[in-house]
Amino acid sequence: VQLQASGGGLVQAGGSLRLSCAASGGTFSGYAVGWFRQAPGKEREFVAAFRWSGGNRKYADSVKGRFTISRDNAKNTVLLQMNSLTVDDTAVYSCAAGRPPWGLVTETSAYYYWGQGTLVTVSS
Repeated sequence: VQLQASGGGLVQAGGSLRLSCAASGGTFSGYAVGWFRQAPGKEREFVAAFRWSGGNRKYADSVKGRFTISRDNAKNTVLLQMNSLTVDDTAVYSCAAGRPPWGLVTETSAYYYWGQGTLVTVSS
């Protein structure tokens, strides 16, 4: 499975962006899809995860209530709607797919397919 992340860009604080993670060479069926981000000089951190079969969702506390992860069945895509963005959300966002136990979806080691990152820059 190959993943393609897109949708990043420059937005003012308080604005919104929607990221997409599209799968090719396979489908997301049976997978969990996670979004992670890495800000300059910081470790990669978990943002959100979605289990394609079952619809389970999990969010980092820092984005809960502002970000929503969902799917587009027709496009075999996982979306990350990001609202009320702050400068602290500035990072390279990457999507990943794997079959981890749900309790491990926050761990980068639980995923074995990764897309390239898309840069989100939030200006003040």
